[in-house]
Amino acid sequence: MWKEADQQLKAKFEFKDFAEAFGFMTEVALHVEKQNHHPTWTNTWNTVEIHLQTHDAGNSVTEKDKKLAETITSIYKKYQ
Repeated sequence: MWKEADQQLKAKFEFKDFAEAFGFMTEVALHVEKQNHHPTWTNTWNTVEIHLQTHDAGNSVTEKDKKLAETITSIYKKYQ
């Protein structure tokens, strides 16, 4: 699911419709705030794309990114 490229972790998530994609983003946002690690993400109808990198570490992938990616993956699994 996650691919590391260009000093980022990247993933694309697909849902049955916009409402489900937005619900996923809302749930992820709560965890993002708790971890104080904010992704770059986009939403187009039923698709959410997320890019993770740690700006404080020279825009590279760190354990912070990997931890958040695991959290996001576990949330996504609930929608499958």
